[in-house]
This record gives sequence, structure tokens and C-alpha cells, in this order.
Amino acid sequence: MIRTFQYRIKDSTCGAQLNKLALACNQVWNFCNESQEHALRWDQQWPTYQDLCKLTTGSSKELGLHSQTVQAVCEQYETRRKQFKKRKLRWRGKRSPGWIPFKASGVKVVDDTVRYAGHTFRFWKSRELPGPVKCGSFSQDSRKRWYVNFVVEMPEAEATTGTKHIGIDLGLKTLATCSDGRKIEAPRWYRNQQRRIAEHQRKKRSRQARNLQAKIANRRKDFLHKESDRLTKECELIVVGDVCSSKLTKTNMAKSVNDAGWAMFKTLLSYKAIARKVVYREVSEKLSTQTCSGCGAIGGPKGREGLGIREWVCGECNVVHDRDVNAALNILRLGHQSLALK
Repeated sequence: MIRTFQYRIKDSTCGAQLNKLALACNQVWNFCNESQEHALRWDQQWPTYQDLCKLTTGSSKELGLHSQTVQAVCEQYETRRKQFKKRKLRWRGKRSPGWIPFKASGVKVVDDTVRYAGHTFRFWKSRELPGPVKCGSFSQDSRKRWYVNFVVEMPEAEATTGTKHIGIDLGLKTLATCSDGRKIEAPRWYRNQQRRIAEHQRKKRSRQARNLQAKIANRRKDFLHKESDRLTKECELIVVGDVCSSKLTKTNMAKSVNDAGWAMFKTLLSYKAIARKVVYREVSEKLSTQTCSGCGAIGGPKGREGLGIREWVCGECNVVHDRDVNAALNILRLGHQSLALK
């Protein structure tokens, strides 16, 4: 199993050196982007990873980087170009967050120090590394704080001992409603602090606003980690509706959707389920709120007018349904059907 461990750099002593190295990485990235632009202008074949490595050969000594860092930047450029299906990517400048990739042979980790390209950086060692470092990177967050990320190969985690089968319906007021009736309330971190953020922005206190935004993101991430960890320990099957947060962020519900963190929650559930050998599925939640989980008849509230109806009675079997719990039960049923078909 491969995992990434992140440690904060003591950047009061080495932040300037890392900033200089990050600018050098930006130069390599922008050179790759310029080569891509040149190929588009003259209708030539797009440069591959091997082509970019040949073009940047010998630049590491001039830039003060390790040669494998230059190769890692070229590899990342080609990967992102294919991932986002774009003809050309954005340029990296001074405002871009710092990023310095490296490979195992490019760094040496001793206790709470990491040595890279002739520089020694100290970090707060909050936990031990469980195995040898395969690769990693130095990265910078929105508050200009530096972190070192080690990708480590470690033994597989123990399989879960839970026996529950859970269907999850994601929402805004309630982050997740489980098929067993349990509801995980959405803490609404951003909504509770948006007045303070707006006040900092009006008074042009950008640093305070940025710090508050980072604190909100950290609290949200910590909360989602704890909830996803608990679910993967208790369950052997987790089924989630395929609600698309990226589409809803283009509507007037964008703030609430981003505040809930659906995409992050599903990502955490998926990789923790793999680690603990839990079956994780995403199924279509179409008509899940309108279909009776008891008899299968479609008679629930429809349209925007029906969003305010949180309980309804099935006209066929006369069962009283909680809207979200009923949707979670239908999602779990679809998960069982998909496993049976497979």
C-alpha cells in the first residue's frame, strides 16, 4: 500500500531557499508550456515526456535543482495536459503556490531533516515514516507555509471487522443521511464565518482573511477524515449516490456545496475503503427520493416544489417515509443490485 505523509517545514530558517527553488521549477514548467505553444503554432507534433526531458537536459545545474526534479516537472506537465485534455496549461508565476517534486535518489531523510540539492531542511516530525521514501515533493499552501510530502510504501492495513451495509444520501443541511437512520449534520464551517471573512476583505486585511479561510478548510478536512474513518471501520459495504458537486457549483447553491465538501468526502471514503478492504460503490440516485423503498412505487414529492416536503406517505403501501432515509435505502438497494449483476 502506498501512502503520502506530510510534515510542516520549519520555514523560518529555510523559506527563502525553498522559494528560490520553486521559482526554478516554475521556469522548467513555463519552458514546457512554451515548447507546447511552439508546437501548436507551427502545427508540429506535441512534445512528449521524452522530448521535454531531452530539451531540458543540462538545465538542472544552472537552476540549482536535482536532475530528477526537472524530469519530474516534465512528467507532471504531460500528465496534467492529458488529464485536463487541454492544448496548453496555465503559466506558473510568483503568485502560484510553490512546488518542488523529487524522487527517492534526490533526497536523504535523517531523523527530522531532509537534504535536497545541497540544502538541509528541518521539519516537525509528528510521526515516524513506516517505510522507505519512493518519491515526494515540497509544497506551499495559501498561507505561504512550506510542507514536505513523502510517498511511502507500507504494509497493507488490516481488513475491517465491521459488518454493516450502508447507503448514503448526500445533502446540504445534512451532510450525509445513512440507510440505518443516522444523520451526519453539516457543520457549515464557511457559512458560520463568512461575515468575519467579508469584514476582513472590506478592511483589506488579506492576511487575516486568508488565515481564516485556511482554518475553515482544515476544520472541514479534519471532520470529513473522522467521519469517513468511522464509516469504513463499521461497514463492509458503502454505497453513495453519484451526485455531481462540480455541476452544482455553477448554480446559486455553490457556497453550500463547497462548504459541505461532497467531493472530498467521497474521495476519503473511496481510498480508505480500498485500504480496509471495504466494498465501495457509487450508483445513480435518479428518482431515489420519489421511489418507495418498501414497495418500489414512484409517488414521492417531485420538482422544486417538493423539496420542502421532508416526509411523505406511499400511496400503495401507506408507509411513512423520511425523504432522505428513503433515498439512502434506495441507494443501498441499487448497490446490492449492482453487486449481484457483477
